[in-house]
Amino acid sequence: MKDLTQGSIPGHLLRMAVPIAIGMLFQMLYVLIDLYFVAQLGDAAIAGVGTAGNVQFIIMAVTQVLGVGTMALIARAAGRKDEADANLVFNQSLLLGLLCAGLTLLGGYSVAGGYIRTLAADPATVQAGLDYLHWFLPGMALQFALVGMGSALRGTGIAKPTMVVQVLTVIINALLAPVLIAGWGTGKPLGVAGAALASTLAIVAGVVMMVVYFVRLEHYVYFDRKLLAPQPAVWKRILAIGLPPGGEFALMFVYMGVMYWLIRHFGAAAQAGFGIGSRVMQAIFLPAMAIAFATAPVAGQNAGAGYGDRVRETFRSAAVMGAVIMFALTLICQWRPQVFVAPFTNETDVVAVAAEFLGIASWNFVASGLIFSASGMFQALGNTVPALLSSAGRLVTFVIPAIWLSSRPGFQLHHLWWLSVTTLALQAVMSWLLLQREFRRRLPQLQPRAAAPAAPAE
Repeated sequence: MKDLTQGSIPGHLLRMAVPIAIGMLFQMLYVLIDLYFVAQLGDAAIAGVGTAGNVQFIIMAVTQVLGVGTMALIARAAGRKDEADANLVFNQSLLLGLLCAGLTLLGGYSVAGGYIRTLAADPATVQAGLDYLHWFLPGMALQFALVGMGSALRGTGIAKPTMVVQVLTVIINALLAPVLIAGWGTGKPLGVAGAALASTLAIVAGVVMMVVYFVRLEHYVYFDRKLLAPQPAVWKRILAIGLPPGGEFALMFVYMGVMYWLIRHFGAAAQAGFGIGSRVMQAIFLPAMAIAFATAPVAGQNAGAGYGDRVRETFRSAAVMGAVIMFALTLICQWRPQVFVAPFTNETDVVAVAAEFLGIASWNFVASGLIFSASGMFQALGNTVPALLSSAGRLVTFVIPAIWLSSRPGFQLHHLWWLSVTTLALQAVMSWLLLQREFRRRLPQLQPRAAAPAAPAE
C-alpha cells in the first residue's frame, strides 16, 4: 500500500497518472489495432464493429459501478488505516464481478441481434456487427475481474502492476490480430470475428496474470474465501458510490446510440467516419483521463484521513494539469486532424467525416479534462450523484435538439458535432458548480486523524 496522505500532491498525481496513462494507452490500442485491420475489410466492417463496439459502453458502465465503488471505499479505508475493511470490500467486489459476468453473457447473447439491426445502416453492417459482438462477449464478461483487481490496487495507491498487465495483453492482442483477422500464417482469415476473438483471448491472458500477481505478491488486499460469502451491506456501500458513475457510462451508450441512429441515413461511410473519429478521440483523451483516475485515490485517501486542505489541493492540481494537456491536444487537432485518421483508412469520404468530427470536437477537449477531474473528486468524496446529474443534463440538452435538427431541411453532420461541443461545455460548468457545492458541504466535516506510520510501497 502506498500512503498518499503525505508528500507532494502534484507528485502523487504524476507518479500514479504516468503508469495509468501507459496502461490506458495500451488498452486503447486494443481498439486501434482491431480498427486498423478491420478497416482493410471495407466500410461495412468498420461500421459494424463500431456499432457493436458501442455495447462496450454498457459493459464499461457496469464495470464502473464495480470499479469506482471498490476503488473509493478501499482508498478511504487505506487513508484511515483500516486494512480489514479494505480487504472485505475487495473480496465482495470479486463476488459481484462474478455475478455481473454471468449476466453479461446471458443478456448479451439474448439481445445482440435486435440491437445491431436497429442501428446498422445496411445488411452487411448488421452481419459484421453480429460476428464481432458474438465473439467479444466472453471478453467483455471477463473485464469485470480485471477491473475489480485493478481498482483495488489503485485504491491502495499502486498502479504499475495493472499497467504491466495491460501492456502485455495488448502485445498478445497485436500478435493475434493479423493472424485471426487477416489469416497471416494460417491462410484462414476470420475477418471481424477474428478481431473480437483476438481481444477476448488477450483478456483471458490478462485475468490469469492478475490472479497470479495477487496470489504471489499482493498482501494488503488478497483473496480470502472466508470473506466471499454474500454480504449485502457491503454491496450496498459499493453500489451507493458506483451506481452513479455506471449511470454516466450508460448515458454515454445512449448518446452514442443516438449519434449512430441520426447519421445512419448518411450511409456506412458516415458511420465509419464517426466510428474512427470517436475512437481516436477516446485515445486523445487518455492523458486527462489518467490524471482523473489518479485524482480519485489521492483525494480519497486524504478524505479518509480527514485532510480537507489536501483534498482541495488535489482538484486544483489535477484541473491545471488536465487543462494544459488538453489545450495542447486541441491545437494539434486544429492543425491537422487528418494525421490521426490516416493510419486507419484511405477512403476519402470516411477520412473527411472523421477529420471534420475531430476538428470540431477538439474545441471541447479542455472542458472534457475539467469534467474528468471533477468526476474523480466526486468519487473521492463518496458522492457520485452530482457527476451523474451533469451527464444527464448534457444528454438532455443534446438529444432533444439533435432530433429536431435531423428533421430540418439541410441537416448536415457538422450540425451534430457543433451541438455536441456546446452541450459538453455546459456540462463542464455544471460539474464545476456541483463540485464547489460538495466542497462546501463535506470538507468542513473532515477531521484529521492521528498521524500513523506510512505503509511501505510494494
